[in-house]
Amino acid sequence: MYLKRPTVGLVFCFFYLASYFTNKYVLSVLKFTYPTLFQGWQTLVGGFLLHVSWKLGWVEISSNSRSEVLSWLPASVLYVGIIYAGSRALSRLPIPVFFTLHNAAEVLSCGIQRCTQKEKISPAKIWSALFLLIAAGCLPLHDAQFDPDGYFWAVVHLICVGSYKAFRKSMKSSIISVVLLAFASHPSGDLFSALEFPFLYFYRFHSGCCASGLLGFILMLTTVKLKSSLSSGHYASWSFLAKVITAGLSPFFFNITLNAPTISCLLLGAFGEALLVYADRTG
Repeated sequence: MYLKRPTVGLVFCFFYLASYFTNKYVLSVLKFTYPTLFQGWQTLVGGFLLHVSWKLGWVEISSNSRSEVLSWLPASVLYVGIIYAGSRALSRLPIPVFFTLHNAAEVLSCGIQRCTQKEKISPAKIWSALFLLIAAGCLPLHDAQFDPDGYFWAVVHLICVGSYKAFRKSMKSSIISVVLLAFASHPSGDLFSALEFPFLYFYRFHSGCCASGLLGFILMLTTVKLKSSLSSGHYASWSFLAKVITAGLSPFFFNITLNAPTISCLLLGAFGEALLVYADRTG
């Protein structure tokens, strides 16, 4: 599989891995399971750094009317669902398992597009969706570390991801998400529960949160750079490679119990995504 833009692509892979590992460390190792605050902080840091970069002339941000901003609101609600449920799931599930379930969102996305937009789906995409669905469906039956709450939030996450992919028209929903996450932190109980967090005043927690926000921002910039310079198919190749590297290295840093059926499900999910990448590049 030939990959264009190797320098930018490898930088993207590095920050993809670093961002996921940092998030997993804060959520699972330090057990800071307050996603509205954690992801709200990430989004706020990203928005602040984006504003600074705009002021310095490093990036361009177009101004939009109030009606356009309001049109982003449905996508922003789905975006909040993605990061909230994703954080809940990632805090309880190993990274390879999380990726396999996350990839199943493509099945929902293709189904919605087929029903609403009457788009023709290639045979390769159909087979890919089938493999992804089988992998995600069989995984909880054989997972030695099965966590009902983790899988529940993973299902909510993939529903939000699939819906977001199918309906999004803009990638500018993260700004509104800061406000939505801030309001959600109180009714969800995160705002006051976080005050009892045992590592609240430890440097490991502070450095982890700061690194998470910074890495998330750099990952966003490299993603935009990669998408703007490559076709969607070539970007999908780099995204797939980043996931493979991150999932492959995660067992060396985080606890995961693997058996033969679980490994088979993970490999089937990876094959399904690889087939999807092939379909994007040839379609």
